Amino acid sequence: MKANGLWTILSILCLRSLAIELPRLPFVLLPLEPLFDNQAASVNGSSADFDGQGNSFAGQFLPEGPFAYDGIIYQLPMIWGTGNDNVIANNQTLALSNSTFVHEFHILYSGDNSGDATVTANRFILTFLDGSTQTLTLEASNWWGWPDLNPGIIQTPYSLQANGTSRNFNHTSIFQWSTAVNSEQPLTSITFPEVNPGNRLHLFSMAFSPSNDSVANGPALVIRREKFTSRWEMVSDSRAQAVQVTIANLLPTSSLSVNTSINSKHTIEISGPGMTTVVPGVFYRLVPGDQARVDVLTTGSTTGTNATIVIKNSAGKIVGQSTGWPATALVTHYTADTDSLNAHETPTWWRKAKYGIFIHWGVYSYPAWAPPNEYAEWYNYYLHNPPNSSSPTWIHHLETYGKNVLYDDFIPNFTASKFNASAWLDLFDRAGARYFVQVTKHHDGFALFDTGNTTNRSSVILGPKRDLLKELFDTAAAEKPHIHRGTYYSLPEWFNPDYAKYGFGEWPGGLARNPFNTTPTFEPYTGHLNISDYIQDLQLPHMLTLATQYNTEIMWCDIGGPNNTLEFAAEFYNHALAGGYQVTMNNRCGAVPDFTTPEYETFNAIQTNSWESSEGMDPFSYGLNTATNASEYKNGTTIIQTLVDIVSKNGNFLLDIGPTAEGEIIAPMANNLLEAGSWLEYAGECVYDTEYWFQTSQDPNPPSGVAPARFTTTPMSFCIVTFDAPTENNLVIHKRLPLLPGDEIKLLTSGVGDIALPWSTDSSGNLIINVSSIDVKEVQYAWAFKATYDLDD
Repeated sequence: MKANGLWTILSILCLRSLAIELPRLPFVLLPLEPLFDNQAASVNGSSADFDGQGNSFAGQFLPEGPFAYDGIIYQLPMIWGTGNDNVIANNQTLALSNSTFVHEFHILYSGDNSGDATVTANRFILTFLDGSTQTLTLEASNWWGWPDLNPGIIQTPYSLQANGTSRNFNHTSIFQWSTAVNSEQPLTSITFPEVNPGNRLHLFSMAFSPSNDSVANGPALVIRREKFTSRWEMVSDSRAQAVQVTIANLLPTSSLSVNTSINSKHTIEISGPGMTTVVPGVFYRLVPGDQARVDVLTTGSTTGTNATIVIKNSAGKIVGQSTGWPATALVTHYTADTDSLNAHETPTWWRKAKYGIFIHWGVYSYPAWAPPNEYAEWYNYYLHNPPNSSSPTWIHHLETYGKNVLYDDFIPNFTASKFNASAWLDLFDRAGARYFVQVTKHHDGFALFDTGNTTNRSSVILGPKRDLLKELFDTAAAEKPHIHRGTYYSLPEWFNPDYAKYGFGEWPGGLARNPFNTTPTFEPYTGHLNISDYIQDLQLPHMLTLATQYNTEIMWCDIGGPNNTLEFAAEFYNHALAGGYQVTMNNRCGAVPDFTTPEYETFNAIQTNSWESSEGMDPFSYGLNTATNASEYKNGTTIIQTLVDIVSKNGNFLLDIGPTAEGEIIAPMANNLLEAGSWLEYAGECVYDTEYWFQTSQDPNPPSGVAPARFTTTPMSFCIVTFDAPTENNLVIHKRLPLLPGDEIKLLTSGVGDIALPWSTDSSGNLIINVSSIDVKEVQYAWAFKATYDLDD
């Protein structure tokens, strides 16, 4: 193992010194080469078998080593395609030649399940000098999956099939992952995950960042990262760029004390050629083993110049600086290419919002039926697939409506006669949502907005004969401007005849055949207009209409597939810039995503990139399903605990409701939303505007049968949210938290009073909160304990 040279030539900051040059995060490469047992890449006719099916990366598109990303320099082959270049994780144990305290762990990897874009939990086991262990959970993404949902940091335009004789034009990826390591004890070995035969994990390069246990007094500060972002805020009528700076205290967590921590206001400024800091970043607490992330608002940055990071104490004195960081100018115009569009990211408002409402409402809201474990909004698809008694939907339709009623015959029954935009928005507000996403067109092709001359298959021409999206958006802008407005849009349509040439999988395109074998054989596609090309004449104009006429702030695409998303994204972002607001786009538009979207699932560990989990109030369906018993809907407890879990891992929660065809949100759904909103009224400060905690999202060792407490942070506080009521007058957290003597801990409630609770730590650093003075039984859904820092000045 060879340590990064910076570690040996740069000193660690002592707060008593002035203007000391702060080092960057050190790293040590781990020797994976002796374990390599797989060749991932083929070049110039060489044949590799990455996935066990004869498929491989096109090696000419892979970067030659060394490869730098996020401050770590990874080892990759100098020449790809000449031999084994990765190891398949299979419970191997890699021993460290010298045990050492470790701050952070880094890998380059890829899963090899071809065609599956989902992630798989893989668990590394770390063993420490005292025999204790830590489990690190990697949510591993696969090298490619349709549609192109989750691009990695290394991408190739296609993969090679059949031992290099043909090409698959799905993009392939290698991914990067960094995560905190428990530095209570020196690390001695790393055991890789067990092999998953259907979805193997390939490791290309690994490194760790060592802690520093040599500082006798004061924190050991390093600069973890600096990033000139696409995010901005208006400051004195000027657009100020957000520069994210991350500071780390590399002392081991076991050394936590007042002397080894920062416990007062510190500011971070950025300087450089033509650059001005207009709003410094601020952090107040930084304990050993922790990291602090701040935004510095600057103007005047120029791509190609270097910036200096300056840290000042509360008296305004410089206590450390770091030079030579590359600056990037704030984007003022996007072009329709990946290099330009990849610079875009989720805006600050989206990151702070945390909680949104999804609305699945359309023609499918009239039949409003599905068997268990199927989507009610897929009624038309399951009616035709299969078109016989093997389909519960086919049977239900035949028994309920008869063989002469087709799906499009439901269009007049989608009346929206009771739709009240003000009532909907008042409910969302009282529920605590900070944004909503309205389904504007699902896979059935029926739109809820003015589609112009692209199609008449919309609520403006048919059914309600109303622009339902405009009513909702206009009312939101006028009555609830603090609630951000988003739109869902399905890129394909199941049975649009113009989509046939682009069809794939469950979205074949082409007119549907009558499922009951009556005449005519093909069903009509009501409202269809003659166009030349589905993507150019319908899909792209629809998306641009939502962006430029309805001014959506979130483009929440679905399915992906063939598209012209690059052109759309450039116009979407430029239109928002001209209008003075910031927008975002998910990973289902087929290109350049800002955030990923797991569906009816959440991650098991912190994800440092933006993500959003969506689930229906229904246990499986997004659209209203009258076959679901109201008791099965997510109640206040489930909503709040799911939300807190997601937020603790750096995600947002998009909770879906399915209104009726008349436009009513049924009482069980509305009441459950209000239950969750009642908790957020008094405990929302542990959800909104919070950050994930670098070290972990939750208590790593809760008692048997007790859900682990979740953690969130703000610059001046730390939240502990437990899903089980404390017992025996104590809440015990089995983890050393970033708390110091004098900090005040309170239970956030609406009914038991504002009482500071006694707390202490045991010899292992575990937190013990005495709750004997309060009645914890008065709390519903979750118990939010907020620790407010007692600062030195």
